[in-house]
Amino acid sequence: MSEITSTKPYMVRAIHEWCTDNGLTPHLLVAVDSQTLVPMAYVKDGQIVLNINYSATKNLQIGTDAVTFSARFNGASNELYVPMSAVRGIFARENGQGMFFEADPQDSDPDKKDAEGGEANAGNSPDAPPVVKKPSLRVVK
Repeated sequence: MSEITSTKPYMVRAIHEWCTDNGLTPHLLVAVDSQTLVPMAYVKDGQIVLNINYSATKNLQIGTDAVTFSARFNGASNELYVPMSAVRGIFARENGQGMFFEADPQDSDPDKKDAEGGEANAGNSPDAPPVVKKPSLRVVK
C-alpha cells in the first residue's frame, strides 16, 4: 500500500487562497530549524512570521514538500525556503483566522533525538513546545 500524503500542504494552499479571495493578508508561522532558509535576524524564540501575500512575495510556490519564494527584508532580496514540516500555521493578519498545526510526527522521532544528543537537548530545541506556566501576580512598587 502506498504512503498517504500529508494534508498540511493542501490546507496551507486552501487558507492562502481563502485569504487572498477575501482581501486578507496571509501570514505563515514557521518554526525555524536547520533546513529552514529565512533571514535569521528576524527570528524570535525559534519562530518567524512571514507575510506570504502575492504583493509581498515573488515566485511564491506552495508545494507538497516546501514553501519557496523571494521577499525583501529591510530592502534586501532574500530567497526563502520553508519545509512543510516547519510550518506551524497559516492565518489572516487582519482577524487571526486560519489553521495551526502540531509538530509533524517525524519531528518527534526518538531515533532522531538520539542522533542529536538524546532527550537532554530536546527541551532546548526551538521546535520544542513552549512550557506553559501557571499565571501569577506580584506587587510592583
